[in-house]
Amino acid sequence: MKDTVSAPLLPGIKPVLELLLDTPQRVDTVYCRKGLRSREAQQIQQLCRANHLRYSLVEGAALDRLCRGAQRGQAEHVNHQGVVARLAATTFQPLEAVLDAVRDAPLPLLLALDQVQDPGNLGTLCRSLYALGGAGILLPRHNSAYLGPAAQRAAAGALERLPIARVDNLGHALDSAEEAGLTIYGAGCGGSAAVNAFEEILTLPAVLVLGNEDKGLRPGVGKRCSRMLHIPLARPFDSLNVAQAGAILLGLAAQQRRRA
Repeated sequence: MKDTVSAPLLPGIKPVLELLLDTPQRVDTVYCRKGLRSREAQQIQQLCRANHLRYSLVEGAALDRLCRGAQRGQAEHVNHQGVVARLAATTFQPLEAVLDAVRDAPLPLLLALDQVQDPGNLGTLCRSLYALGGAGILLPRHNSAYLGPAAQRAAAGALERLPIARVDNLGHALDSAEEAGLTIYGAGCGGSAAVNAFEEILTLPAVLVLGNEDKGLRPGVGKRCSRMLHIPLARPFDSLNVAQAGAILLGLAAQQRRRA
């Protein structure tokens, strides 16, 4: 079981069922073949719903392609039996555990990523946060980048070392963080409501919320931020990507922490 769990994909009804019963927090998505009606298949779908896990009903040909892609270079045919689980590269933690991690972190700061889509950006942010002493990461359950091999490579070992919570509602998770005494900062692109990040003295412990690569923060998430920060650019330029902007803001927070 341990060998198969380390792979990005876990095919087969019984292995997937065992994983959902034992360690459902390792599962990112479960794919089930349409029309599969065995007792075990029904139990798998019930466990996905009970654990708020994504599952998708697909054609058998899609499962074949998925497994061929994962097993490229191997002659052995994968008998997926109509069920394949896509695994995360880390084990997700409860929100309370990630909030508790702030107390002991060298940099008492969490990153909340509002529908960041690119695994490379997510992995790079993990790497920057861990290196600077940050506490952990909050991700919405839906429309976040897959924490698979691409994110793992970009994180360079940080992904497995940071506590990460996957939450149903990021806005509600930020409310819980505020109730726990954390200041909520959002990253914006300027405007009258945003303050110069180079001039702002951050109040720690805190959460730094970064938005989607194209759309930024959703309104329901942005309204939870007590302060919006923007990075002033010295030259006319379109923008920084989310990983670059996040690294700069994390660096500013770490600098302030060390001076304090």
